[in-house]
Amino acid sequence: MRKTYKIGILGAGRIARKMAATLHGMDGVEAYAVASRCIDKAAAFARDNGVSRAYGSYDELAADPMVDLVYVATPHAMHYEHARLCIGHGRPVLCEKAFTVNVAQAEELLGMARERGVFITEAIWTRYMPFSKTVSRLVGDGSIGTPMTLMASLCYPVAHKERIMRPELGGGALLDLGVYALNFAYMAFGTDVVKVDSSCVKTPTGVDAQDSITLTYADGRMAVLQANIHCAGPRHGVICGDRGYIVVDNINNPQRACVYDADHRLRRTLVCPPQITGYEYEVIESLKAIGRGDVECADMPHAETLRVMRAMDSLRREWGVSFPADDWR
Repeated sequence: MRKTYKIGILGAGRIARKMAATLHGMDGVEAYAVASRCIDKAAAFARDNGVSRAYGSYDELAADPMVDLVYVATPHAMHYEHARLCIGHGRPVLCEKAFTVNVAQAEELLGMARERGVFITEAIWTRYMPFSKTVSRLVGDGSIGTPMTLMASLCYPVAHKERIMRPELGGGALLDLGVYALNFAYMAFGTDVVKVDSSCVKTPTGVDAQDSITLTYADGRMAVLQANIHCAGPRHGVICGDRGYIVVDNINNPQRACVYDADHRLRRTLVCPPQITGYEYEVIESLKAIGRGDVECADMPHAETLRVMRAMDSLRREWGVSFPADDWR
């Protein structure tokens, strides 16, 4: 008989609800348990989202031997503590992006997981999506000739949210939105970056509100990235070559990629297959890796998580944006 994997959700906010809905649409998994620091909140979440068990502490969830995978859905600044708790109990972890607030925390978590043989991966959902891989293949299949320039932007008016504005919660545009633009560039253009130019505008609380980042590659390609917490934007990704260009409708959850020729004529449109929410792919790949006895996912290996965290640390240092957990403040 096929095993039904029991998924625990650590945290009871908006993305936790989205994950619960995702699990209900999947085969072979159960939305088994949810944990909050308040039992009443956990119980309400369980009731409203069809979760079997509710825990009033994160420790109880981490200690439950029935849990096959814990999805960490708390704010950025709490990921290190909560993932570490789960690893300490031997629970496999799918940890929301940004993985941690800095690379030092990420290195410690990943080292602990490897030492104990416990699976952990970053829940940067675009890395696991089959359609993201389709876009990456498009870039290299000659459809637009030689790719030379990439532009990606992710902007949402989210400055009213407490977790965005507070340094102690790992706030700012970079860890919440810019991380998607960086991952989009790395997936499409690779990681042979030789130069980074950037600037940001900060909020009165000291976090980055608007970011502009330009990556220059060893072969002369450039990726121009933007993130902003004050305004809405089209979320497009554009990859340009000498024979045409590709327009991706949403770098945060790509649904359509349009290929144009050098005369701006639409030549091809690729559409994402139906999905539950898009979160299902990170769950599927995590469970496959756990079944193989792996401690990481091939779609988002630990080395890539560290690469992104190092890049974001370097940018924040340049901008003078620091968090209480940073040892270089």
